[in-house]
Amino acid sequence: MAVRTKWTVEHACGHEVIHDLSDRAADRRAGFARWLGGRDCTDCWKATRSNDTASKQEWLAAKRAEELRAAAEWAKRFDMPLLEGPEKALDWGERSRRQLMCAAHTALVVEGTWDEADWAELEEKARTITRAGWWIDQRDADGADLLELLDAATEHDRGTENPFR
Repeated sequence: MAVRTKWTVEHACGHEVIHDLSDRAADRRAGFARWLGGRDCTDCWKATRSNDTASKQEWLAAKRAEELRAAAEWAKRFDMPLLEGPEKALDWGERSRRQLMCAAHTALVVEGTWDEADWAELEEKARTITRAGWWIDQRDADGADLLELLDAATEHDRGTENPFR
């Protein structure tokens, strides 16, 4: 007699579903059916996931709004110029610039050996880079590397229009 391929499973959510397990080896069907019984049915699982996705999207939107608010306050406080670029890149660029500048200040001044005069010089260089895409591209850089990155960006095009503006 052949091992059955259709199993009626009562899921953890209380729904009873007939599963076709013919794609599994015969000796693995009973164990898989038991495992399925400890889980929600597909419909309930999908419903839970869509609710989780919505709440994650709301959380992410709130987090991004808070980060953007903080970046705008920071830019105003430290007299940073507005960034330029595609509309959808501006907010990301603002957040990336603030994050990298704060990481650099921590690495170079707070934990490092720089004084405020050194930092002021770096800030001046940072003000010359107004292209949002440049800041986005550097978002994963180490804060201690910012001076070298700024030097590379400003040396790249000495004597001509700066493409990073």
